[in-house]
Amino acid sequence: MARDVQVKRKARYLLPALLGAWMVSLSGCSALSKGELEQPYVFEEHPFVLGEDMENPSSLVPLFAQDLCVVADESVFDGSDVNSEAGALFSLGDKSVLYSKNAFERLYPASTTKIMTALIAVKYGNLDDVVTVTDEAVITEAGATLCGINPGDTLTLRQLLYGLMLPSGNDAGAAIAVHMSQSIEGFAQVMNEEAARLGATGTHFVNPHGLHNENHYTTAYDLYLIFQEALKYPEFREVTKTAVYAADYKDKDGNPVNKTWEGGNWYLTGRREAPEGVSVFSGKTGTTQAAGCCLIMASRKDGTDEEYISVIMKAGSRNNLYDNMTNIISKIVN
Repeated sequence: MARDVQVKRKARYLLPALLGAWMVSLSGCSALSKGELEQPYVFEEHPFVLGEDMENPSSLVPLFAQDLCVVADESVFDGSDVNSEAGALFSLGDKSVLYSKNAFERLYPASTTKIMTALIAVKYGNLDDVVTVTDEAVITEAGATLCGINPGDTLTLRQLLYGLMLPSGNDAGAAIAVHMSQSIEGFAQVMNEEAARLGATGTHFVNPHGLHNENHYTTAYDLYLIFQEALKYPEFREVTKTAVYAADYKDKDGNPVNKTWEGGNWYLTGRREAPEGVSVFSGKTGTTQAAGCCLIMASRKDGTDEEYISVIMKAGSRNNLYDNMTNIISKIVN
């Protein structure tokens, strides 16, 4: 059970903050852009605490970053390749950056938020836990995507992950949050602590699903950091490579419920073809009016074990999103 996850995550983090500042200096920026956010959460006002065993954390920054892609100079990339607000392509093998545009700009993530929710579930939870859905899963906001669960339904945490990641169920996100942390607010705290641990210092979450809030944001680079961590878990890979999932569970009266959940990544569902020589095997979409159309995903160069993470944020339409993404992942083989 992961009900005490907040307590377990009360670590002391200074190094990720230093890393974030160091990477910003490499990119030529004096501070992470606040973009168009109206009331951004300011991390400088919430300093991380130095652990007793870290007397010289700055000396550890190069070691911490040795397994990360570092964006040094975005001016070397052709900006005409992408007309969305931000985009990036990272190699997980040699840690090179194949493309980057506005990678450190703070933007609204929409449902790409759910990558962090899924990461916390697979990292700290028991996927065989039986979860009873609570009233927090009732989401009535116009346009909110749902997997269709109701208060009193019982299903496993693993099933909730499929409901979270395939139909992008905001109700599944709320159910996971309450199961693991007793409240949406408590789970958001865990999300922010995990983001800090990963060095995602341009990120602040207030909910587990990505419904719009002006204080809920991230960056393309931070999404890379979070997604890279999630890909370390086979359970995450299994869920996010799935195009269709049949869920069988019980309602509040013990009656069987059967639902079929379909994924939203057009490369995985066959609505779009990846460039020749590239295979997409994981990802998450996200769309709100404020965030535009977003997509982060993992691809593999055919005939190799070389893996890549690609990000598009704030594209103007769904078709535009996939046009931009195709342009980016074409660089894997070109």
